[in-house]
Amino acid sequence: MYEKYYGFKERPFQLTPNPNWFFASKLHKRALAYLQYGLSQGEGFIVITGDVGTGKTTIANQLVSQLNQDEIIAKQIVTSRLSPDDLIRMIASSFNLVVSEQSKASYLDAIGSFLKRLHAQHRRALLLVDEAQNLPLEAIEELRMLSNFMADGKPLLQSFLLGQNELNAVIQAPDMEQFRQRIIASSNLTPLQLEDTRAYVEYRIRQAGATEPVLAENCFPLIQGFSRGIPRKINTLMDRVFLYGYLEEKPFIEAADVQAVIDEIMDEVANLTPISATQPTQELQATPQDGSKSAMLTEINQLLDSSLETKLKLAKELDQLIQRQQSSLQKKHPPEEN
Repeated sequence: MYEKYYGFKERPFQLTPNPNWFFASKLHKRALAYLQYGLSQGEGFIVITGDVGTGKTTIANQLVSQLNQDEIIAKQIVTSRLSPDDLIRMIASSFNLVVSEQSKASYLDAIGSFLKRLHAQHRRALLLVDEAQNLPLEAIEELRMLSNFMADGKPLLQSFLLGQNELNAVIQAPDMEQFRQRIIASSNLTPLQLEDTRAYVEYRIRQAGATEPVLAENCFPLIQGFSRGIPRKINTLMDRVFLYGYLEEKPFIEAADVQAVIDEIMDEVANLTPISATQPTQELQATPQDGSKSAMLTEINQLLDSSLETKLKLAKELDQLIQRQQSSLQKKHPPEEN
């Protein structure tokens, strides 16, 4: 809707992860390096954890986009609270395996045969398990058992686990010792600090094709304070900011414009206190000991996501309606020739 107005080739702050728009902050570079290290080892587990919206899936997509498909067959699954048997079925389905009987033994046999065929072709399989914090201990143990498929002394399946911070507690359970021994690297993604938030926003705007500055210097503390440095929150806020700027005919965004959008968002969710730009990011983060505060922040984040996505969808539909009306008018009243 606002792309042409600001000289963008496409929306710079889309929520859908795009490997071509990967922003390599220091922490994201480290996490990606761990994934690449794990690939080079060809064995064990790599675990990447972090808060909601910190970029775990984006990093996984970036890794997959760099793979040589002739050497590694990578599949990514998003898990809920699956039982071990259901997890095995999902893995088999992700690799497009067909079984003769709907039994766990048949699925395991199909997976084992598939992995051995890949090995004979000098290829191997990579499984990326997203939202792994949802898996019960028994299902994670099933992943460990799958890593026992071997040929010529080499594992045939390697798994990367991506999950929210709760995954750390699951892995640290007393009966997960055997799984922990197979983790060859792990990394935790934390929110961006102010400097990285600014770099992230400016990078996205440049990638979208802007050639002139569109944000005032004093916008960034407000962006940091509201988003707490979480990339997904930055995206939802900035998408809304540029929509606001377009509707208000503001080619250059000032701090007052960002604050107006923040106030508008906060008014949309009942009983929220506006966030001041002077509040340190650390004060806005829930601590592990404060479970009620963490739950409240999670619920607020979900409400904001839902509200923003609904409004953006309506705005997009309105834009399409306007375009159809303009097209209809042009057909009825074509411009006169000179």
